[in-house]
Amino acid sequence: MTRALFIIDVQNDFTEGGALGVVGGAAVASGISQYLQVHHKRYAHIFASRDWHDAESDNGGHFATDAAPDFIETWPAHCVADTQGAEYHPELDTSRVNVHILKGQGRPAYSVFEGVTNAGRTLTEELDILAITEIDVVGIATDYCVLASAKDAINAGRSVRVLRDLVAGVAPGSSAEALAELAKAGAAIEHS
Repeated sequence: MTRALFIIDVQNDFTEGGALGVVGGAAVASGISQYLQVHHKRYAHIFASRDWHDAESDNGGHFATDAAPDFIETWPAHCVADTQGAEYHPELDTSRVNVHILKGQGRPAYSVFEGVTNAGRTLTEELDILAITEIDVVGIATDYCVLASAKDAINAGRSVRVLRDLVAGVAPGSSAEALAELAKAGAAIEHS
């Protein structure tokens, strides 16, 4: 089996009540857990990413410090390493996750491919080692990190499916545009 699941940024700060909470984030966390209870054997490996930003810097301009955030390239502080906001949402069961990816760490990072494993390998290195050729993508936010991660997976030569009922976005319009862009790039957009 060469299929993997990418769980993108299902963290407290990206769910309701968090620093950048999206509507439906908690439901996505719960939905992914329910999905994995039934379908975990579909996957050779399950990856989960987290933003993991530095507390003592603007993270390469990612955190707005001198002006209000523009919510395009600059953001309020979020997912600061070792804080409650950076932890996985409590409804997300991570017991089946084989590979954890941390991204950010002092710089802007949207795609899971910009992160590193606990062993310090890039995601591409890990996928090559594990011979992963097919990837299903779920998580938060459809119009930012899910979009960037799925595009990079396609660009890395993998077959990609986005499970549309297990993603949540910042805004309905930009989320629909993101899914359309991914479909045009070759991803399958399917129900779980």
